[in-house]
Amino acid sequence: MHDLLAQISGYTRGMWRYRWYAQLVAWPLCFAGWLVVYLLPSQYEATARIFVDTQSMLRPLLQGLAVQTNTSEQVQMMTRTLLSRPNIEKIARMADLDLQAKTPEEMELLLNRLTKKIVLNNAGRENIFSISFTHTDPQMARQVVQSLLTLFVESSLGDTRKDSSAAQRFLEEQIKEYETRLLAAEDRLKDFKRQNVSVMPSEGRGYYERLSAETATLERAKLELRETENRRDELRRQLSGEEPSFGMVLQPSPPPRATVSLGEARIQTLESKLDELLLRYTDEHPDVVVVRKQIEELRALEKKRQEATQVKQPARTPTLDANPVYQQFKIALGNAEANVAVLQVRVKEYESRVINLNKLVNTVPEVEAELARLNRDYAINKQNYESLITRRESAKISEEAEQSSDNLKFKIVDPPRVPLSPVAPNRPLLATAVLLAGIGAGVLFTLFLSQIKLVFDNYRTVLAETSVPVLGYVSMVWTDSKRIKYRIEVITYMVMTAALITVYVFYVALHMFASGVPH
Repeated sequence: MHDLLAQISGYTRGMWRYRWYAQLVAWPLCFAGWLVVYLLPSQYEATARIFVDTQSMLRPLLQGLAVQTNTSEQVQMMTRTLLSRPNIEKIARMADLDLQAKTPEEMELLLNRLTKKIVLNNAGRENIFSISFTHTDPQMARQVVQSLLTLFVESSLGDTRKDSSAAQRFLEEQIKEYETRLLAAEDRLKDFKRQNVSVMPSEGRGYYERLSAETATLERAKLELRETENRRDELRRQLSGEEPSFGMVLQPSPPPRATVSLGEARIQTLESKLDELLLRYTDEHPDVVVVRKQIEELRALEKKRQEATQVKQPARTPTLDANPVYQQFKIALGNAEANVAVLQVRVKEYESRVINLNKLVNTVPEVEAELARLNRDYAINKQNYESLITRRESAKISEEAEQSSDNLKFKIVDPPRVPLSPVAPNRPLLATAVLLAGIGAGVLFTLFLSQIKLVFDNYRTVLAETSVPVLGYVSMVWTDSKRIKYRIEVITYMVMTAALITVYVFYVALHMFASGVPH
C-alpha cells in the first residue's frame, strides 16, 4: 500500500511539473467542443395521439347478416404496415420532403432517415397510439406528423373498402361461373330424362324395388284370378248338372212374362241416347253415327245369343227360366266370367311389366346410377350457387354498413404540436461532457510528458530505477523571491482553471435562458 501511494505521488508530482501543458490542451479542446455543440442544429419533435374506436352499434345488430371483421387485428395490421416503403414515399410527397432530393441516392437517404425518425407506439391504453417525428424545422416536423395521421386514417378506410370491393368482384365471378355450371347440369339432367323416360325410377323407387313390387302385384293378381276361375267353374257346374229344382216343386207354369235381357237393356239405353243426340245434332254427326253402329252391333249379338240359347236349351221350361234363384245363378255366372276376363287382362299386363323389367336388368341400374350422379352434380352446383348468392348479399350489407357508419372511428386525442424548446441536442449535457473531456485530455497529456521525460525528484526513485546506493540527498531551499514567484504561478494556474469553468457555467446559463428561442 505504501509503495502504491508512493507511485501515485510520483505520478502526481510529474504531472504537476507539466501542468501548463494541461491548460494548453484543455482550453482549445473545450472551446472547439463548445463551438461544435453550439453549431449543432436543434431538433424539434412533433407529437400527436390518436384513438381508434373499434366498438360499433351496428356490430351486434348485423350479427349473422353481414361479415364481421376482426377490428382489433385490423388495427394491429395497420400499425405494422403504416411505415412500409410505399407509405414512407407517400409521406415524403405529402410533406414536400421529396423536393429536397435531387438524385435517386439522395431520395434513398431521405426515405431511410424518415423511417428511422418516425416513431409509432402504443400510448399505454388499448387502441391509443402516439406518433412522433423529429426534424430541425418545427413546421416540417408538424407537417410530417399530420401526414402520418391522414395516411393512418385513409389507409384503413381505403383498405377496408378495397377489400370489400375485391370480395364482391370475386363473388360475382364465382356466381357467374356456378350459374353456367348449374344451367349445364340442368340441361344434361333434362336431356338424360328425355332419352330414358321409359326406364326412369318412379316415386323414388329403384329398379329392384320396382321389380319386387311388380312381381308381388303379379302374384296377387294370379291368386285372385284362380279364385275367380274356381268360383266361375263352381257356378257352371251347378248350372250344367241335373235339372235343378232349387228347393221348389214344379207347378203348372204361369203365363209367360216378357223378360228383358242385358243386351236388350243396353240397346234400349243406346236408343234413348240416340234420341237425345238427334234432338241436338244431324244424322251425319260423328256421335250419332257411333251410337247407331253400336246399336246395330248389339242387336246382331242379341239375335245370335237368342238363337244359341234356343239351340242349347230346348228342354228348359218356361217355369225354370222364370225361377228367380236360377236367374241369380246365371247373373252370378256372368259376373264371374266378366271378372275372370278382367283379371286375365290384368295378369297379362303385370306379366308383360315383369318381363320388360327383367329384360332391363342391365340397363335400368346403369340409368339409375347415371341419374344419381347427375342429380348429385346438380345438387352440389345448386348448393354452391345459393351459398354464393347468400354471401354476396352479406358482402353488400357489410359494405353499406361500412359506408354508413365506419367500424373504425378515429378520434384525435392530441393534434400534432411542436414544443417551443428543442428536444435535442442536450447542450448543457454536451457542454459538460466537452469540459470533462478537455480537462481529461490535458491531464492525460501531462501524464504522457511525465513518462517520456523522467525526472528523479527523490532518492527512492533513483534507487528504484538505477539500483545505485544513495548516500544522501540535499533538499531544495526556497528563497523568498522564488517562493513568491511559485505562489503567483500556482494562483495564476488556479485562476485559469477557474476561468475555464466560469466560461462553461456562462455557456450553460446562456443556453438555459435562451432555451425557448429556436437555434
